[in-house]
Amino acid sequence: MPEKLALLGGDPVRKTPFPLWPVFDAAEEQALLASLRGGLWGRLDGNHVERFEQRFAACHGTRHAVAVCNGTVALVIALRAGGIQAGDEVIVPSYTFVATASAVVECNATPIMVDVDIESFCLDPAAVEAALTPRTKAIIPVHFAGQPAAMHALNAIAKKHGLLVIEDAAQAPCAQYDRQSVGTLGDMATFSFQSSKNLTCGEGGIIVTNNPDLAQACVSIHNCGRVEGKAWYEHYVTGGNYRLTEFQGALLSTQMDRLTEQAQRREENGKYLSQCLAQVPGIAPQKRDALCTRHAYHLLPYRIDTAEFGISRDEFLAALVAEGVPSVFGYLYPLHRQSVFVNKAFGPYDGVSKQVDYAAAPCPNADALCTAQAAWLEQRFFLGTKQDMDDIFNAFEKVYENRAALRSRRA
Repeated sequence: MPEKLALLGGDPVRKTPFPLWPVFDAAEEQALLASLRGGLWGRLDGNHVERFEQRFAACHGTRHAVAVCNGTVALVIALRAGGIQAGDEVIVPSYTFVATASAVVECNATPIMVDVDIESFCLDPAAVEAALTPRTKAIIPVHFAGQPAAMHALNAIAKKHGLLVIEDAAQAPCAQYDRQSVGTLGDMATFSFQSSKNLTCGEGGIIVTNNPDLAQACVSIHNCGRVEGKAWYEHYVTGGNYRLTEFQGALLSTQMDRLTEQAQRREENGKYLSQCLAQVPGIAPQKRDALCTRHAYHLLPYRIDTAEFGISRDEFLAALVAEGVPSVFGYLYPLHRQSVFVNKAFGPYDGVSKQVDYAAAPCPNADALCTAQAAWLEQRFFLGTKQDMDDIFNAFEKVYENRAALRSRRA
């Protein structure tokens, strides 16, 4: 007789909280106070941001890094630096955060949503190939949940057709593909430092590249169109003040001191838990690419076979949460069904094709993930212990063993 579910009056598997995020201590406080008392608060006044850029670039094996105010802006600047303009098409996955596509619109170009691989949650190279047109100028692979996309196949497509590749690595600091760091796998890569991300200062982003011309273009765009060595009030391209502040730079530099150790712990715990969850009938953790040599585990996404459980995804998640293991279903809609794209609510962006019928996009995997199958576990769980992972696994097993009771409760 299985132990009674907490949702049905039993004791929960987990009664103590999991690790909280963000992680900080006196080091962050001291860094912020030093910046405050120094009176050099703007990016152009001090050296905290520059020091952070250098450290982040070195960590990811790139020669250049440009810190900016958020991850969405990082994508916009990268696209503009790469020459994307009105009339161009940029291929993006439909299962991702809206910014991957809205950044394309902000460049007056047209995002083309294609399907993801149902097992990896990442961009499907075959779907990319099928979506190419003479107007295609770039691909934005998303390293979803911290797992690198299938970059060898995607880069081969890009090389064949002369396409720009911008890695959306918002969820993937320190990830590696075929022993090569994320950030070095395309022409440019962008990261986010929003509050939930594996490296955070509340808000922020960065662009990395090994191409000096692209780097210089990003520097100019993020600093009001200025060019190094020219007069302060000379402006050579349309840019803006997209700079990171010294406060954020000081915070990120301190957070960097923890990043390598945290990345290793997430990798160990996430890999272990994925192997455990794969043993639960009806649960399919994100399939790890054979060439993924380090997963960032910003999330651990998994699919629920509702037919195996005989209950809905919402019912499964309610039972799991009652056992003390918070889990969410993630994106409510894939991008090709988001109102902003279905209704072409693009405002002044007249270069975006109004002919694209987003609602008709052939993305059955993205549809299935959003409507019924996918759920996520947060990155903070993987900063805990092996016992924490065992508790999560035990909660999943307990829900499975009590699936008949959940079905009866519904009846």
